[in-house]
Amino acid sequence: MTITKKTVADQIAAYLHREITLAQLVDWSERALLDGEFAEPDARILSSVIGRLGVADVRAFGLAWEDCEGLLRQLGFTPRVEVVAT
Repeated sequence: MTITKKTVADQIAAYLHREITLAQLVDWSERALLDGEFAEPDARILSSVIGRLGVADVRAFGLAWEDCEGLLRQLGFTPRVEVVAT
């Protein structure tokens, strides 16, 4: 499967929406780096963003909202927050 900017953005969004855990995001990232086929001409940015996601489970790196926002912007997406009553 070819990995595109949207593929990666969808994974980050799934994490932010709590549809997947940090461990699942890191696992996906590691598999994507090993087995993924990156869409040209975005291969450089894709490998950089996915590589960053792959170390998010290491305490020194972590993955804060600001990190996700920056990664999404690198991919050409703008995150938006919506607050709703529960």
